[in-house]
Amino acid sequence: MLKVLVIDESELIRSYLKKKLSTYNLEVIVALNGFDGMIKMKNSLPDLIIMDYYLSRVSSLEILKEKKANPNTTNTPLIMATSKIDKPKLLEVAKYNVTKFFTKPVKMDALIEAVASILGIELKIDSTPCIIEAHFNDEILFIEIARGLNREKIDLLKYKIGELLEIYKVRVPKVLVMMSDIQIESADAGKLKVLFENIVGATRSPAKAIKILASSQQVKAFIQGHSDFGKIEITDNLGKAMDGLLGIKVSDFIDDGMNIVKSDFLVSQAPRSRKEETIQLRFADEIKDITIGVVDDDLVIQELIKTAFSETDWQVKPYDNGRKFVEALENETFDLIFLDLQMPVLDGFGVLAYLKEKKVEIPVIVLSAVKERDTVVRAIRSGVRSYLTKPISPGGIFKKTTEILKRNF
Repeated sequence: MLKVLVIDESELIRSYLKKKLSTYNLEVIVALNGFDGMIKMKNSLPDLIIMDYYLSRVSSLEILKEKKANPNTTNTPLIMATSKIDKPKLLEVAKYNVTKFFTKPVKMDALIEAVASILGIELKIDSTPCIIEAHFNDEILFIEIARGLNREKIDLLKYKIGELLEIYKVRVPKVLVMMSDIQIESADAGKLKVLFENIVGATRSPAKAIKILASSQQVKAFIQGHSDFGKIEITDNLGKAMDGLLGIKVSDFIDDGMNIVKSDFLVSQAPRSRKEETIQLRFADEIKDITIGVVDDDLVIQELIKTAFSETDWQVKPYDNGRKFVEALENETFDLIFLDLQMPVLDGFGVLAYLKEKKVEIPVIVLSAVKERDTVVRAIRSGVRSYLTKPISPGGIFKKTTEILKRNF
């Protein structure tokens, strides 16, 4: 049996790869950190190593040096996954004959294909065209599903949900499943069942905290006819779905007789622990050369966002209207944009239209006031995936940035 060693400090990555690769009759060994990985590489002599660049206790570079020096592992192929790193570090590890590089968030289908190619084996995966995305906005977990249903992506979704719940420290989220552009056939009933089992199981959310936005009669018939999901509300009106979720309070969950105690919710609202602070600081240290645009005419918001990243070496560039920002795009590149929708000269919708017209792909976080619910709905319909509701805090800003820039999946 071929052996694969996975060295990654993300429990979600380790769990997913162990489960997925084991289904292909591969022996999967997981390592919790660099030190653990070094020992297991020496002892297990794997046929393939999948390793994150950022490791503690022993660095990935030290592992590469040891691997090269050991005649039993020097020719072992290695796949490396990493968040954004600077060119000198990339060139440094490239000297050690890394077989394949992947940038996080990793496209798992491409990773599985790389594993198959390197090991010289056939690993079948579901090739059904499918788009599944998940985001947290205003305490609502948005899950978007388009085109079709793909088993690999459905399986991956529960790990993505776990990653988001960990970032935001949310125990039981409100959930909006958006299935507005999807083709469903009768043969997809099994996939639909697994999809909603994964959503309900990963979130632990009760039926009244989940809304489905869908116009497909097949989806409606499945939900309404299934005993486990029949109490979930399904509608084809985005405004109605969001209103139903925004009106729910956390206390509603506690009164449902669920096996979730009140202390769970107290923990989720508690101040960040030192461990969480360390994780965030490590994140800031790992991802270098980030440039963030703040397009908002409110000077307080500009300063607040600067404060959120004051402990990093990232550049935060403010613009008090959309026109100045789109002019800056001619000479500047941005990794992320915070965008107000209501501005003089050129508003946020004008900026979004410009980005779409010019095919400029930059992650956008929309900033909106609570009273602008209709504006948020309009932004979502125009393709916006992430938003923050004012008033915002430096901690909330950093968490949202973490979600977007440090995604594992």
